[in-house]
Amino acid sequence: MKTKQLALACAIALSAPIAAPAFAQTSAGDTTDTQTSTTSGPEASRLSTEFSTFAGSDTNAQALVSGLRDGTAITLDQTVTHADGTTSTTQTTIQPATGPLGYGNVRIALALAEASLARQGIADPTAEEIAAALNGGTLTLADGTAVDLNGVLADRAAGQGWGQIAKAMGFQLGELMRSPNATAHAAATAHGHADVRVAKVDLSAHGQASAHASMPDHAGAMARMDRPQRPVRPERPALPERPQLPDHPTHVGRPGG
Repeated sequence: MKTKQLALACAIALSAPIAAPAFAQTSAGDTTDTQTSTTSGPEASRLSTEFSTFAGSDTNAQALVSGLRDGTAITLDQTVTHADGTTSTTQTTIQPATGPLGYGNVRIALALAEASLARQGIADPTAEEIAAALNGGTLTLADGTAVDLNGVLADRAAGQGWGQIAKAMGFQLGELMRSPNATAHAAATAHGHADVRVAKVDLSAHGQASAHASMPDHAGAMARMDRPQRPVRPERPALPERPQLPDHPTHVGRPGG
């Protein structure tokens, strides 16, 4: 009886080291999947598909969703076909003005960026125009008109809520999120914009950034403001000198003294 128990104990002891590595491999695999699935799950795929037309390609849409989700630099490719039939590709890098965003906020940011451009009549934006819609920039239209975009991410980073940002652009956030494309194009039609061509995009000298740079901080402003000088108190009139008392006459000696 004791021999059977000893044999059973030995078998269990020998099998334990084999099971441990198998458990470790499974745990490591689960951890890796969790780390790499943050921007490659079904939600990321759904958003990439939803905004692929706006981004210009599936690759650009994936870069937008991934960069906004992680708060990392976004590189967008722009392919241009020239008059002679040749093509060239340029790259535009966007550093999101905000930190990492949840998928819900990523969708709102992209919908607002798309709507802000559609309102100007830009239905097929370039990479630079998308950068201006996200972080801010100035669009110079073909007719010379300059359009300044605050940038939805810049406004968000400045502390504004999504509802405030949408309202400032003339949208109701709830309506926009229910049907982003329909709402954006309806706004473009209402403002008489259609297929507007942009001649130049300026991302380096954004009007809002310049305004922020020129605004002194409150402490500095208080330190540099010239305080009004206190009125000088009039000098008190000098008190008149007391008249000198006449000298007492000397006592005249008494007669017969």
